[in-house]
Amino acid sequence: MGRSYIVEDAVEGYLTKQCEQAGPVTGLLIGQSSTQREFVVTATRTPQREESAAVAGNSLDKEWVTEHARQVSRMLPGGLSVLGVFIVADTDAKDAVTTLRQLVFAVENLISSERLWNLADDDVTDRVALHVNPKTRKTFCRTFDVKDAKSVANPADWKYQSGLCSSWITVSCCLSVDLLVPLPDNRTDTEDMDTCLKEGLKVWAHQLESGVCLMDGKKLADDTELAGGQKRNVRQTYTAQLLITPEERRSTDVVQRCGGSVSVRGAIHSRAYLHSNKPKAKLAEKLLKRDAVSTVATRAQMLLEELLTTSQGDKQQREQFCLPHRVFCPVKASGPVCVCDYRFSDEGLSEVTDRLKEMLDIDVAEKDLDTRQETPAEVLERDAAAEPTVETVEALEPKRNNYIGAAMATAVALLATAASMLYLSDV
Repeated sequence: MGRSYIVEDAVEGYLTKQCEQAGPVTGLLIGQSSTQREFVVTATRTPQREESAAVAGNSLDKEWVTEHARQVSRMLPGGLSVLGVFIVADTDAKDAVTTLRQLVFAVENLISSERLWNLADDDVTDRVALHVNPKTRKTFCRTFDVKDAKSVANPADWKYQSGLCSSWITVSCCLSVDLLVPLPDNRTDTEDMDTCLKEGLKVWAHQLESGVCLMDGKKLADDTELAGGQKRNVRQTYTAQLLITPEERRSTDVVQRCGGSVSVRGAIHSRAYLHSNKPKAKLAEKLLKRDAVSTVATRAQMLLEELLTTSQGDKQQREQFCLPHRVFCPVKASGPVCVCDYRFSDEGLSEVTDRLKEMLDIDVAEKDLDTRQETPAEVLERDAAAEPTVETVEALEPKRNNYIGAAMATAVALLATAASMLYLSDV
């Protein structure tokens, strides 16, 4: 028996709209997996690649599709992921299976390469491939097991439902981050810097994974069923705390040769959404922790890409940078589920709405964006003669949704409200 996909009815309208476009249309299916069934919340088409549009014709640009999937994956909070791909094409469904299979595995390989956590035994590894015929409007749904390179297409059930995520549970928390990652001797080597950053984040991710999660101040048993998910249009939210105990190490374990360091300090807003089919506390904890790891890694990676593109940071001895802060956008006005984007301090909200349109095909007004959870860091001028080797940390207790982070102070002190900082220094 194949897997069952329960799909938000708005997706049906979206796919019908894509049937009116000229030529084949590819895109991503986004939602949440569970051991019993899959939930497809939304879909988004692959943006048009202008320079290749005239040349490609009816051929598919696999590299472009997978890069789009990587960018979209960064914009999904805990509980949401790329479940697979779709194609709208006037071809026989069986002929499209080979193309869809290639896209499914290519997308999964690129997305998984950025993950800093390992799949658990109960994680679903089936990915969906959907073919829609623009003339007949018939859908052909198959799945592939991405952990098996020789996986063949398996039939799957595709059913539409209204108000799919109207009663989904929201779990959120504020998490303080304080990381120190050593850099290689050659800081201009892109690959080495990226590798070091990932390895440092993996250590922190392991600490977070073994940390304690409190829901509304209580430690719930793993099999505790979260209340509120069974009533339609009833929004249930939980405020969580993630308590991390750093691993004990001997001083000799951390002595190593390096050419500098990256310090990431501050606070982040982490969030996860859970389906309403009897969700358990264990799932909420797993999704929330994964979101915390992913959002920190995404911000650090985005800033690293920015620095390498602009050739900054190569000759600077000590420099502070504000990581982008998180902005949330509702997928549907009637439901609690949101996607997110990352906004640098020099960007306006119009740039966020443009990215949401380009990457997720979401039309949203600036006033509908949720910018309250994280606020850009505030830069305060300090005494320029201050000792550059002295580290000063200021921290305030979080209050409601306004959280105060901390940054290392030299000539300039950075204070962040629920936004983390990245600090580069030479030894």
